[in-house]
Amino acid sequence: MALMHPLIDVDELNENLHKLLLFDIRWSLTDPRHGLATYTAGHIPGAVFVDLDTDLAAEPGPGRHPLPDAEDFASTLGRLGISEESDVVVYDDVDGTVAARLWWMLESIGHQRIRLLNGGYQSWLKAELPTETGENHANPTQYPVKDFTGVVDHDQLKERQVVDVRAVERYRGDHEPVDPKAGHIPGAVNMPVMGNLTDDGLFKAPDILLTQFSDLDSLPVVSCGSGVNACHTALAMVIAGQVLPDVYIGSYSEWSTLDLPVATGGAP
Repeated sequence: MALMHPLIDVDELNENLHKLLLFDIRWSLTDPRHGLATYTAGHIPGAVFVDLDTDLAAEPGPGRHPLPDAEDFASTLGRLGISEESDVVVYDDVDGTVAARLWWMLESIGHQRIRLLNGGYQSWLKAELPTETGENHANPTQYPVKDFTGVVDHDQLKERQVVDVRAVERYRGDHEPVDPKAGHIPGAVNMPVMGNLTDDGLFKAPDILLTQFSDLDSLPVVSCGSGVNACHTALAMVIAGQVLPDVYIGSYSEWSTLDLPVATGGAP
């Protein structure tokens, strides 16, 4: 479980900007230029851009966003100016569903101070707080190499409860926009990632989330399309007071590429 509350709101962030390392992780599945373009057009003051595809993932194959090597990730953290003592905050413009990837990666290696901006960039704009344009660059540091924990491979899923957080249409196999086969991992239950949020894009209250997750095993494996949105549900489970679950980083993009059996329809 996280060693500090995993969320920060806009008011606390605004009051403590000078004390925090802030990272903008905007990204789009359909436009690889979206993240950097929207960041340079306007971001929270002091924020440094992080590229999901190149900073938080290795080259695709067979999954679309496999984890980088531990050495490469440590090098990236150093380039981003993160040390073991850094108080890190991450955000995006899609309710945290992308920024949660860095939150989880840092949690996975045992970093003690990592939070996600509840409501993301939209909440900052809604509060009419200042923004800036252009790019910020960090002062490099050195981060020790640490192995990822809580990672499950496809061949370790047989006896585990898998929670698929993709949209219900993709889970059922009604359509599949990016992966080789439509459907889901046999036996996986569907809990779409947007169910973690209220209508205004904030995380639901801990007691509500705990009720949602109450029927799951004590240590499930969360999965999604490529190991990104799954981290958002892992975060939601921590908010609910549960133990950080394991993550199948390869997720359905790996499973379907390996031509493993798939199920369709609304049942596991």
